[in-house]
Amino acid sequence: MDEKEVLKVLCESHAPSGRELWIHNTIKEIFKPYGEITEDKLNSVYIHRKGRKTSSIMIMAHGDEVFLMITGIEDKGFLKFKGNGIDAKTLVSQEVVVHGKKDITGIIGIKPPHLMSEEDRRKAVTMEDLLIDTGYSRESLEDIVSIGDFVTLKRNFKELLNDNVTCKATDDRAGIAAMYVCAEELKDINHDLDVYFVCSAQEEVGHRGAKVASYNINPTIGIAIDTTFDSGDLGDSDRDNKLGEGPAICIGPNVHPKLRKALMDTAEEYNIPYQVEVEPGNTGTDAWDIQISREGIPTLLISIPIKYMHTSVEVINMRDIKNTGRLIAKFIQRLKSEELEELLCF
Repeated sequence: MDEKEVLKVLCESHAPSGRELWIHNTIKEIFKPYGEITEDKLNSVYIHRKGRKTSSIMIMAHGDEVFLMITGIEDKGFLKFKGNGIDAKTLVSQEVVVHGKKDITGIIGIKPPHLMSEEDRRKAVTMEDLLIDTGYSRESLEDIVSIGDFVTLKRNFKELLNDNVTCKATDDRAGIAAMYVCAEELKDINHDLDVYFVCSAQEEVGHRGAKVASYNINPTIGIAIDTTFDSGDLGDSDRDNKLGEGPAICIGPNVHPKLRKALMDTAEEYNIPYQVEVEPGNTGTDAWDIQISREGIPTLLISIPIKYMHTSVEVINMRDIKNTGRLIAKFIQRLKSEELEELLCF
């Protein structure tokens, strides 16, 4: 498979926080040629590729996605729900998958404008106002769905112009696809450092998998790959991230300055395009927890620009994914075990 096929398979799969095991077989099949695969007790997946020396580098992208959970079963096949990481406005007219005793499809509708009162038109959309319509009778539904069942967005992967693609859950299946590119680049390379690729669990609910994996592996260096906001229309005007112009390398207290300089030097040496973003506080990513594991782990954060984050139509650029993987692979090739002590000193 190439990275586009990998991304498609991953994005069309379903794995809400706490149920990452639903895509473990897919991840294992993708990474089987690249190292020894294990799982931890929190459902993160590790792929370990041996190096020539004892130092190690961990590359991490989270495997979970934003989700809803069922809170009530109503008459006429309607389900009430709560959400995590999803704004209610983005759910109107969406298709979802309810993961009960079997998967069933539902839609989240809204009253037609012809039937709305003036008050209906003025008020904000809230989760409490929305229902999932399954088409089942209440009795049939109660045999399939239970309170607390997970719900994920349903969306087919689509190719757009200029190497852009759209689907749900590109945050952060794009990071896993970038790790795949990196693994493929390293396939025939004798690198010094042990390499651990980690598909971390429960990032969307507090970076929990990052905490556990960082403690278990205790790598010499950690790199988190995640997505970041673009700066275009409907994006973040305080950033300067553009789709197709390369991964965004983070600068801030969450990031080791000399490692970050070495990463930028690698990008320039190999003519890999990159962008820069500044995060003076919490980056809101796995990097935040990698950095403070055990005695502290020198950490980098590399982000792939994305449009419409945490919706069913996230848009991301395949060149950015490929360049993220290539950059990390070239960086790993340049790292020499005997030079790490000096590199990692502040």
